[in-house]
Amino acid sequence: MVILIGTNDLEEKADPETIAGNLKLILADLKKANAKMPIVLCQVFPSSVSMKRSADQIKRVNQLYAAAVKGDKQITLIETWILFADGQGDAKKAEFPDLLHPNNAGYAKWGAALRPIFATLGFLETKSDNFKPENGFVSLFNGRNLTGWGYKTNNFDRKTASSDGRYVAKNGRLIVTTPPEGRKIAALWTAKSFPKDFILKLEFRATPNADSGVFLRQPQLQCRDYLLAGPYKNLKNYKPQDWNEIVATVKNNVAHCTCNGEVLEDALKLPDTGPIGLEGDRGQMEYRHIQLKQLE
Repeated sequence: MVILIGTNDLEEKADPETIAGNLKLILADLKKANAKMPIVLCQVFPSSVSMKRSADQIKRVNQLYAAAVKGDKQITLIETWILFADGQGDAKKAEFPDLLHPNNAGYAKWGAALRPIFATLGFLETKSDNFKPENGFVSLFNGRNLTGWGYKTNNFDRKTASSDGRYVAKNGRLIVTTPPEGRKIAALWTAKSFPKDFILKLEFRATPNADSGVFLRQPQLQCRDYLLAGPYKNLKNYKPQDWNEIVATVKNNVAHCTCNGEVLEDALKLPDTGPIGLEGDRGQMEYRHIQLKQLE
């Protein structure tokens, strides 16, 4: 069940608290009908004060929505407001010609935002792509389970999910799921450490404004929905809500890191040794094709 509601209530002069209260009633009825039905809640899209839907009102509704579903594992909240909002918090005419309804470009953008969540829920991309590492590389993730990975205090060999469900192996993807709390820091590590020079390659896909990271021995390379979450907001080759490649080349304890060929960090200093890690923070992040080549 995908829910996008509330904007017409604003036109009818309902206050944000009333709108959020209505959402709670709807969610309660949905759960009563099916306690296991996955629910995807989209933030209210931006519009315009000229449409009786000001940015301040919409932001307040979205704050109340987030508070209403915080901690609820049955509901996945997607940050669709920031996906579409301009610098003033209003809709862009290129995607919402009447400042209310998306056009084909807007719907395509919304569809791309939903796709990773649908894949995690098992409705799309239900088969692995049978990835094989490049010549000289070894795979750090087998695509089926979390063997070789774990938290600092325990490992998840042969398990398809971490003990708290935050990390999930599914159809070739290592998924950092959306935390019900809204934001929650976690870190999954390889059991092995890598003292030699190496090249690490992986692909990632982020939901809107997602925040994750790749730990190289210990220091973190920010891995996010870059154009919204930063810090590399000026990338030209980044593909929002699609697969992107990171390559980190480590020599003499210094990492040169790129995304789709564009430099992220030219000289990230690293310690002598350490594992590879994946951070969880905000939103959903997926990783795949994680491979490493040790350099002589």
